[in-house]
Amino acid sequence: MAHILIVDDEPSICWGLNQLAVRLGHTAAVAPSAEQALSAVRGQPPEVIFLDVRLPGMDGLKAMDRFREALGTVAIVVMTAYGELATAVEAVRKGAFEYLVKPFDLNVAQRILERALARPAAEATKKTGMQLVSQNGSEGDPRKLDASALLPPEQRLIGSSPVMQEVFKRIAVVAPTEACVHLRGESGTGKELMARAIHRYSRRSAGPFVAVNIASLSPTLAESELFGHVRGAFTGAEQTRKGLLEQAHGGTLFFDEVADIPPSTQVKLLRVLEFGEILPVGATQPVRSDFRVISATHQNLHQRVVEGTFRHDLYFRLITFEIDIPPLRRRRGDLAELAGHFLDLLAARNGSPRVPLDDEMLSALEKRPWYGNVRELRNALEHALILARGGVPLPEHLPPPTPPGADALRTREAMLDWLIRDWALSELKQEAVGDLYARLLRIVEPPLLEAAMQRHGGQFLAAAKQLGLHRVTLKRKVSHYRDSAAPSS
Repeated sequence: MAHILIVDDEPSICWGLNQLAVRLGHTAAVAPSAEQALSAVRGQPPEVIFLDVRLPGMDGLKAMDRFREALGTVAIVVMTAYGELATAVEAVRKGAFEYLVKPFDLNVAQRILERALARPAAEATKKTGMQLVSQNGSEGDPRKLDASALLPPEQRLIGSSPVMQEVFKRIAVVAPTEACVHLRGESGTGKELMARAIHRYSRRSAGPFVAVNIASLSPTLAESELFGHVRGAFTGAEQTRKGLLEQAHGGTLFFDEVADIPPSTQVKLLRVLEFGEILPVGATQPVRSDFRVISATHQNLHQRVVEGTFRHDLYFRLITFEIDIPPLRRRRGDLAELAGHFLDLLAARNGSPRVPLDDEMLSALEKRPWYGNVRELRNALEHALILARGGVPLPEHLPPPTPPGADALRTREAMLDWLIRDWALSELKQEAVGDLYARLLRIVEPPLLEAAMQRHGGQFLAAAKQLGLHRVTLKRKVSHYRDSAAPSS
């Protein structure tokens, strides 16, 4: 049996957590302020503290230091209804065991409580709970992480949805380490903003942040751009030039669209990451450069390794820690907050008053598929503001929705979203009796059958078994679709 302390000024939160602790066979105490909680721990020290951030009097983050002084390595679970990245970073810096965003499910709180109580003795002696071991095996020193270095407004990460809170937590955990970070997400989800946040909250924040989009580099100039060159190395090299890898010394190098690195450049880059030495084009002596790498792509990098277009050793060197950035359609609860943020930025940039969004406009935004993600949202709002000419933007001021790109349609979720939202709904609006189901089947079934046939080398029996069809049925369907696709003479 353990003793749990719940520090929150919301009676419903206290009641729920208290009931959870008692149901699990523990004792619990409740305090509505940090000051009362600090007095309570003198009488009965808790094994776990659930601590709200915003409290009357002393706030929760400041109280963490006081609890550490009084109790040592007690597990502190930070709770907040205001899930900002800076709060997550500060909670990690101060050694929070876990970070909960309100409202939360009591089942989630139960799992966290059980993990906190099950900590092995060795872990309980650590000064921080949510730490990450860096590549060289040393732990990031949270004292060197300056959480007060808030991101500028145009680089703020917005989102209170659970999926974005998980992203914030992972950024907060990995930022103070030296680990290579890989960001995976569709175009327009804000991968560079995430990279800048990791840099800003890292121990390298005083150094440069150098961003390079690999896809924008021509294959012939990629090596010179990255590694630099000496004078006379090739025609047109009239002076020695530092490459981007050397320019990032002491800071962070952000590789966007890392999957597009040419194979010949991958070999040289691997050596740089392993030994910290750069050999500029035409040089005979290497130069030293120390930087952290953050990479990003909308492609499936693992699949590129399987296909042989991306080196597996470079892949494992870059993918030390991954963060999946959700598309906007998976975080629709953030739409209103994101829209308000972009309207603030646009008003400040244009020197104009901030215009509101009415319920009709917000409803129109929520109904869009947003295949262009957060970038499309910002552009759509700017388009609407221009047409509104200083008035309140209306749904008719919005541009047509961006169609799904190839990277979006690679995911099953996006394909289903497109079929239901765009194709099926537009067809259902016709209100005519027809063969909608059959036509939908003709869209989905042929590529599925062809993929199964390719997977099994054209063998009908093996493909039919995997699909759950009879061999004769599969053969008939494939023949029918292939005949339908054949050009008529």
